[in-house]
Amino acid sequence: MAELDHTLQMLKELTDANGIPGNEREARDVMRKFIEPLADEITTDNLGSLIAKKQGSQEGPKIMIAGHLDEIGFMVTSIDDKGFVKFQTVGGWWEQVMLAQRVTIMTRKGNVPGVIGSKPPHILSPEARKKPVDKKDMFIDIGATSKEEAMEFGVRPGDSIVPVCEFTVMKNEKMLMAKAWDNRIGCAIAIEVLRQLKDVDHPNTVYGVGTVQEEVGLRGARTAAHLIKPDIGFGVDVGIAADTPGVSEKEGLGKMGKGPQIIMYDASMVAHKGLRDFVTDTADEHNIPYQFDAMAGGGTDSGAIHLTANGVPALSITIATRYIHTHAAILHRDDFENAVKLIVEVIKKLDQDTVNKIIFE
Repeated sequence: MAELDHTLQMLKELTDANGIPGNEREARDVMRKFIEPLADEITTDNLGSLIAKKQGSQEGPKIMIAGHLDEIGFMVTSIDDKGFVKFQTVGGWWEQVMLAQRVTIMTRKGNVPGVIGSKPPHILSPEARKKPVDKKDMFIDIGATSKEEAMEFGVRPGDSIVPVCEFTVMKNEKMLMAKAWDNRIGCAIAIEVLRQLKDVDHPNTVYGVGTVQEEVGLRGARTAAHLIKPDIGFGVDVGIAADTPGVSEKEGLGKMGKGPQIIMYDASMVAHKGLRDFVTDTADEHNIPYQFDAMAGGGTDSGAIHLTANGVPALSITIATRYIHTHAAILHRDDFENAVKLIVEVIKKLDQDTVNKIIFE
């Protein structure tokens, strides 16, 4: 791989880090490394969400930008007598994308490589080939010959299991492939927003947050928002890229490279109309591309943030990403950069009077 610029190096370290819900330490350490020099204060809540505070020219309103640290993965539930590892999913998986994929088991003794086992097609009946294998019947092969040997490797119930996919800049260098874009790209947006505000006067206090346990119920966003008590909240996450063969406009509108997605509706939240209009007006003013989208299912950290205390105007801004909730996803660097640019321009204008107007008009 060619030498990476600062941004690509950050994205590589964020996505190569391993961290499923409940075990986000590696990803949190990477986010801390990049955001700490840009913040006035770093704290964590009691669940482990990272909170980087940057004070502007006024105490002013509190603006929360939340990307979640966790990625989907698996957890060891048991080891059979032959040394094969049984597991459960942590986060949303589709069986079709799981078989024969490489994984890493994170143990106290270090990482153990493995693969989700599968039968060769030679021994499958025509009927069996057509049916997906149930998650409950899957196992991970770590090369152990017995339960005792697997335990000697350090594997034990409760250990985290993560997909394997090294960060890759594709031949079209705007296209970036990695595991865990969902949602290390949100963490990267929070970091980069603070970087671009480093020597800028902004009339508010900005919190760049890496939340935990989003994939299992927006849990870290709830506790972090309770600690911060924000006036405005942005959940930054991946969205659906509906620009591949076989995906219709009925299933999604998002296209890679066409700007950040403004999410009007998802299963966790209806976007705050005043904030949505303020953000899109700002984008129009600065000629920043964006696209609207809505999702019948799923949600982002905004879903928890907007229900904090007596309510927080919130909006989800997402990056159209192909193949999310699999081992390898792809997104477009321009969308990341335009999302950062948009949020920075919005923050520059969010003084107390503007926030009051968004809330009360």
